[in-house]
Amino acid sequence: MKIRILLIAAVIFALTAAAALAMQSHDGHGSGSGHDTTTDKKMDHGAHGMQMDHSNMGGTFTHTAMQGGIDAEFQVMSLDSMNMTSDKGETHHIMVNLKETDGGAPIKNAVGKIKVIAPDKTEQESPLKNYSGVLAGNFTFKEPGRYGVICLLKNQDEKQVFKFWYNH
Repeated sequence: MKIRILLIAAVIFALTAAAALAMQSHDGHGSGSGHDTTTDKKMDHGAHGMQMDHSNMGGTFTHTAMQGGIDAEFQVMSLDSMNMTSDKGETHHIMVNLKETDGGAPIKNAVGKIKVIAPDKTEQESPLKNYSGVLAGNFTFKEPGRYGVICLLKNQDEKQVFKFWYNH
């Protein structure tokens, strides 16, 4: 009887440890996570599912975070992977989809800006354009390395700051 109880306890422990490791963030901090995902669908800024075509540069980096009653999903992708170019020489596109934590209603009237800090400590800042509730901006990632992304948002007089790392 004692062996059966110990065996059941060991199985439960192993399952919970495996689940905890699977949920653990590998590249983010706080309540978010970062991972590289790919799909064969086209980009649609206005869609809630946020579908993209990113066949050239390894896909889309996704980071999710939650704070102050807002669920934020960030996506970083190369303009090449979207079959787009920039007159200003920008190489990457960062967008954020916002939803209310309670019930998941889309937040469509937020405004904000993103600051990107390159591995050499140079900074870029861009106001976010609103595409039917999805906020987006373009940036230049010149060299490989770890880029800091800081997003400042304002929604109904509430200010939020989201931060994460992007490895280019």
